[in-house]
Amino acid sequence: MGRAGNGRRVCALGVAVALAGTVLAGCGDDGDPGDGAQGSAASSAGTREQGTQAVRSAYDRTAEEDTAKVKLRVRTSAQGASQTADGQGAVDLDDGDSVMTLTVQGQQIEQRVIDQVLYQRMPKGQAPGGKPWIKIDLRKVAAQQGTGDQSMSDPAQSAAYAKAITDKDVTKKGTATVNGVKTTHYRVSVDVAELPGGDTLRKQVGPTLPMDVWLDDEGRMRRQQIDMTVKAPEATQRSSADASPAPGKVTVRTVMDFTDFGTEVEADEPPAGQVTDMTGKALKQGKRQN
Repeated sequence: MGRAGNGRRVCALGVAVALAGTVLAGCGDDGDPGDGAQGSAASSAGTREQGTQAVRSAYDRTAEEDTAKVKLRVRTSAQGASQTADGQGAVDLDDGDSVMTLTVQGQQIEQRVIDQVLYQRMPKGQAPGGKPWIKIDLRKVAAQQGTGDQSMSDPAQSAAYAKAITDKDVTKKGTATVNGVKTTHYRVSVDVAELPGGDTLRKQVGPTLPMDVWLDDEGRMRRQQIDMTVKAPEATQRSSADASPAPGKVTVRTVMDFTDFGTEVEADEPPAGQVTDMTGKALKQGKRQN
């Protein structure tokens, strides 16, 4: 398996969390850019070039660690209301498998991603079909969205296409301590048109994806933050004469922290008789958005 594929799989967990927001209407916020103080921003062309190269190589360098513990914070907001979720677990950076516990509105959800299939054990009494687990085939959802194996629901996936990032897209913001580790903070503006399926992505998230990354001294990802605005189905149905604020836009801030590289990851599929397949529902929602 080539390292380019591994770099993409570093972000597989982002797919799961974004889709969890779709199914559960829940997702954690990170207003704190780090545990320490920010340094001054760099301005020289040489520093910009170094920053671009650092961001381009960060995903491969992180994937080379094979596994890591992951902490997630996601916040979704729409029409003045917001919902939050927090998660922690472990991810296989090589194949994207992961295990995680999500806390959504005070309730815990067990989550696993295995071979690009998302499984979630729902709170008691909330699972459809009387079964404790649901599943969504992430590959089918991505294929419907016209992005191949790259899902629109995974904003972090944009960084896997580092070749689309130029020097003008990366700004060094300074330094910060993240989970006790000294890091360098970069802000990245990813040109959506340069990504596979860019035309489809532009309709859903706009021309750019703003992203912040914090890299350690070895060039590995320690934190990634993406702020994304997604057009909900209602937004595409509104009249151009309606000048009122569009209620069909949903903003999502997704933050992933990586620690404890080399940790053990054991992700097993739930028994088939305990799982309800929700892929069809996710595909129907995708059609309405497209």
